[in-house]
Amino acid sequence: MTGHTEPHAQGRGAAHGHRTVQEHRARLAELLAPLAQRPAEERSLDAALGAALAADLVAPVSLPPFDNSQMDGFAVRSADFRGDVGARGGDLGAKGGDLGAKGGDLGAKGGDLGATGGDLGREFTVVAAIAAGDVPAPLQPGQAAPIMTGALLPEGADAVVPIEWAVPSRFPEPGATVALPAVEPGTYVRRAGSDVAAGAVVLPAGTPIGARQVGLAAALGFTALSVRAPLRVLVISTGAELAPDGEPLGPGQIYDANGWLLSSALREDGLEAENAVSRSDDPASLRHELAEAARAAEEGRLDLVITTGGVSKGAFEATKLALDEHDVEFSHLAMQPGGPQGLGSFEGLPVVAFPGNPVSCWISWEVLLRPVLAEVVGAPRCRRRLTARLAAPLDSPHGKLQVRRASLRQDGSVALVGGPGSHLLGALAVSDALVLVPEDVTDLAAGADVEVWLT
Repeated sequence: MTGHTEPHAQGRGAAHGHRTVQEHRARLAELLAPLAQRPAEERSLDAALGAALAADLVAPVSLPPFDNSQMDGFAVRSADFRGDVGARGGDLGAKGGDLGAKGGDLGAKGGDLGATGGDLGREFTVVAAIAAGDVPAPLQPGQAAPIMTGALLPEGADAVVPIEWAVPSRFPEPGATVALPAVEPGTYVRRAGSDVAAGAVVLPAGTPIGARQVGLAAALGFTALSVRAPLRVLVISTGAELAPDGEPLGPGQIYDANGWLLSSALREDGLEAENAVSRSDDPASLRHELAEAARAAEEGRLDLVITTGGVSKGAFEATKLALDEHDVEFSHLAMQPGGPQGLGSFEGLPVVAFPGNPVSCWISWEVLLRPVLAEVVGAPRCRRRLTARLAAPLDSPHGKLQVRRASLRQDGSVALVGGPGSHLLGALAVSDALVLVPEDVTDLAAGADVEVWLT
């Protein structure tokens, strides 16, 4: 191994003449910063999924909204276990014989009294059971109310004794007696506000809205949320070699994977995306597509264009030629795959130009654009990152951030899937992680720690 393996993936130590990943992300953030200023929208909970909150979410109520039972058991007044037990209803022997005669001592029914909350136990008169949703009557001294999980604790009660600790360990009819071990105040009680306090900021502005955030909002009584509207993106694939979908391939032709790959990735992460194809190496064809996109942007129907292909050093780089007289810059990043990149604007519409190989455009989205959008507009989410052991050795070019497709194993190690080639779409399809090898590392042994992004 050369150098170190500290996870950073920031593009330091780039190859001579190549822009670093960190520098390119900074340029992307500058280009896309105005997208964060779009007006907020009010969306129903289902329509808000995948967007980012436009403002702090403040809890209008507490969670739980009331004291409730954590267990199926008996709601009691813990004070009933303190003081002169005999004066509060007679000792247990006088109320019906010792506990052994009533079905086994409390130690056998749920642990000795010391283990269950105190040294004293007593018998209680059973009152009406309390189901979830009931509004119970106040609990009087000496009474125990059968209570179900989640039910409102009656006034006067401050603890719950699990049914497993009772003698008998069942819910008797009202008027019967039940022997219970002593418990402390708060035992098996979910206090109002113990999860969320009314008035608290529960989710800050910019939080991406997933299933868990929707669940919290629904529990707080929200039916709609103020969100930053998802970006509307057009993906344009370019190349004379692209055959129409569903038609037989001619000599030298391929089907367009990039448009479907990227637009699906964007939609999967909460953005609104469509894909188009410019099946020509004539720059005029792409300029026509971009002009249509610019008109859609003026009408408020589009925020961003991503092109794939035509950004390298070949003789027929249509994207470069089409954008030659526009405010778009092209550079080569110190990254493999995905080195050739472009960014800028076409008639005021932000344009990001990715390379044409499928894996290259996927890596460009994951490593370059996705983290920037997460920072600038809050959605999509950043990928979860971790450190894992490499299952097999690898080598990497000096001066470039190498991004390899991989699979995370159950033992916590990560195995590479396929080689470093930018055309290996089959390997990409069965991977679930990316391994990022720093620019100053040229080889790693099996067992070495590497930075992993879960995809």
